[in-house]
Amino acid sequence: MKSFFTAFFLFWSFSTIAQEKDSIPRKQIKIARIQETPRIDGKLDDVAWKNAAVATNFVERQPNNGRPIPDSLATRVKVVYDDLGIYFGAEMLDPDPSEIRKELTERDDIGNDDFFFILLNGYNDRQQSMQFIVTAAGVQYDAKMTNGNEDSSWNAIWYSGVDLNGRGWTAEIFIPYSELRFPEKDIQEWGLQMEREFKRSGTRYSWSPINTAKGSFSIYDGEIHGIENIQTPTRLSVQPYISTYLNNYDGETTTRFNGGMDLKYGINDAFTLDMILVPDFGQTRFDESVLNLSAFEVQYDEQRPFFTEGTELFTKGDLFYSRRVGGVPFGDVELSEEEEIENFPASVDLINALKVSGRTDGGLGIGFFNAITEKTYVKVKNIETGESRRELIEPVTNYNILVLDQRYGDNSSISLVNTNTTREGHFRDANATGLYLDHTNQNNTYKFFTEIEGSWVMEDETKSGLEAQGGFSKISGKNRIDLNAQMRTKDYDINDLGYSSATNYMKYQGLYQRRLLQPKGFLNNMYLNFVAVHERRLEPDLHSRLVLNFNSSFTTKQFFNFGGGFESTPIGTNDIYEPRVDGMYFTIPTYYDQWLWFNTDFRKKLVVEAVADWYKYDERGRGDLIFDFSPRYRFSDKFKVQLSTNVRLSDKEEGYVDSMEDDILFGQRDRNTIVNSLGANYIFNNKMGLNLAFRHYYSEVFYTEFYTLQNDGELSYYGPLNNKYNTTYNSWNVDLRFSWWFAPGSQMTLLYRNATDSYIERSHINIGDNFKNLFDRPQVNSLSLRVSYYLDYNRVKSWFKSSGNPAGEQVGMSYLDSKMRF
Repeated sequence: MKSFFTAFFLFWSFSTIAQEKDSIPRKQIKIARIQETPRIDGKLDDVAWKNAAVATNFVERQPNNGRPIPDSLATRVKVVYDDLGIYFGAEMLDPDPSEIRKELTERDDIGNDDFFFILLNGYNDRQQSMQFIVTAAGVQYDAKMTNGNEDSSWNAIWYSGVDLNGRGWTAEIFIPYSELRFPEKDIQEWGLQMEREFKRSGTRYSWSPINTAKGSFSIYDGEIHGIENIQTPTRLSVQPYISTYLNNYDGETTTRFNGGMDLKYGINDAFTLDMILVPDFGQTRFDESVLNLSAFEVQYDEQRPFFTEGTELFTKGDLFYSRRVGGVPFGDVELSEEEEIENFPASVDLINALKVSGRTDGGLGIGFFNAITEKTYVKVKNIETGESRRELIEPVTNYNILVLDQRYGDNSSISLVNTNTTREGHFRDANATGLYLDHTNQNNTYKFFTEIEGSWVMEDETKSGLEAQGGFSKISGKNRIDLNAQMRTKDYDINDLGYSSATNYMKYQGLYQRRLLQPKGFLNNMYLNFVAVHERRLEPDLHSRLVLNFNSSFTTKQFFNFGGGFESTPIGTNDIYEPRVDGMYFTIPTYYDQWLWFNTDFRKKLVVEAVADWYKYDERGRGDLIFDFSPRYRFSDKFKVQLSTNVRLSDKEEGYVDSMEDDILFGQRDRNTIVNSLGANYIFNNKMGLNLAFRHYYSEVFYTEFYTLQNDGELSYYGPLNNKYNTTYNSWNVDLRFSWWFAPGSQMTLLYRNATDSYIERSHINIGDNFKNLFDRPQVNSLSLRVSYYLDYNRVKSWFKSSGNPAGEQVGMSYLDSKMRF
């Protein structure tokens, strides 16, 4: 291990020394300071724009990479700044302005829209930028872009206006410094990229040219010069909220009133403290629950805004699964034969949480996360005496994450991540640490990565585990490759604050990809991927599986997308997880999987997406058939509806059923799963919308034979069990949500929610009886209202200033004046 770390740091040191700036040509723009703030209305007629620097000569990025923008679409962007922030004024010609695409959507969503976007990188390291997009309909979209990967959960407070006219359309944007991160120095040099989407032809134009033949597009940023001696206002804001709930469940109606606050403080221009006090997540989107027959827990998406926004540092290495914080209680309850659990809490109450993150001028990113959860009890009832008792299943728990991430070169980094979970008393504690290196060569044509992680779980004794992996990729040209290997020991366990499923394996993977770099024939792009995966059990050594895969994707010049693929496990699989017992394995025969998919032109009113997928096993009558059909229709620029149906029919599937005294019981089963979803949006304007989300999940399992698992992985016939394990599960969810962004960063949400589910230990129930059983179950009916209001310190301070203040107070007053003009 010592030699591994030595080699690791020697390689990093060599990389840091050897890395030089590449030879990519970069556009530059030198901008001027303004004295008078423009009105952000999209018209560009203020005096501030009169002598502004102008960015021109945009170049097509896709599909025809490198082609100059036609004169009929000429795009000019004016850029200026002051002590409050940076301003952009974009003029975009259109040969037929009446055809400009301007579908209204909710914030952070883009539909059939022309749009203009800005990428700003305050450190000019070509790795992470803040992205600001405004559509021709005036809808805002923002995200963090890290090495080409977009995180749209990040939300900023900025200002924009658009104007459609006889020559095309214009966009006017103001981005306060409070939403950006940059070093604290007198002379700033930022990375800048700007792009324009022309939806009618499906083309994207960039200000600083991008070569799609190599690297991520963030390495092609241009540069802003001229920002000097800015006196940024104090970065302090709070967002208090109030919420009220009217809930009805099983005939009982309850009310609840909550209040709390989010706080954001700029420690300096680079580091920010985010804190949530008395949180309320009652209006987050419902989880898409499933009937889980696998050996692993279901990993649900995070829906809570605090845990999705600005977490890119904390998710490095995948040691952090935020659903652990305030999730399902971790403890167990010992029950006597006469006892049963009366109600088991679905989650743990979160007391508060905070995160501090930022990056130094030298490129060192530092992140710290802390959260504390409340004690949680379960109610246990004695069924003979009727007496009840409370049992502690989750004590007060403290969660911590520390991240150090040093960037170097244009696209490389080395990172250290530590997570820690400490529970009060004699409950289980845990720690995990990871070290990661991503290195891209000077010409951005090859990439190397390696990482090592350790886990320690302290309960009755300390259990430690290890994961290590490394790989090499060619990331340029028509022909690309990726080779990597991964090892994970049996006792590797990060589940206290992370998510780990499979352990005790060694995996080797290789990819060869062939792609089109420019349109050819009837195609705009093409991807052909050939993949091979070989996996073995570590202790004791055992072949697990060999997977051969081919998949493809094509887009025509009419923007019809289609593809397909084939996959096989030619020598079968030894599944070491399905038995749920250490040392055992289950032999699965060879399968052959083939699929086709397509989706029609997303610019049209009617869009159809469809998938057909068929698994055929080397066993008579065994297979899986999967259909996915999703039509979407846009009735107008305000109203659209999307349907989705997913059907999976599994015949003669074999899997774990139960553990008996001396045997592991397996069963042969037929499983049918149908998921229907409906989504609809009516958007009144770019600040107000109505959204409907509906989902019905149905899955039934019918067992035909039962077996016991043998030591050689084969099954031995056991006999019938009188339908004992047959199952039908339903989940029903309806969310109807009205959202109004009544001021920058401020929102009112009115939500009606209806939800229920049913679990029945029988199958082959007809449709009518199935829905009767479902709706006979207690239902959640909830009506909730939540209002949050964004308060900026500088604006609040100006409310208390008198009109007779001396001229020395201009920063605060101009900040207020500028906001009033928006």
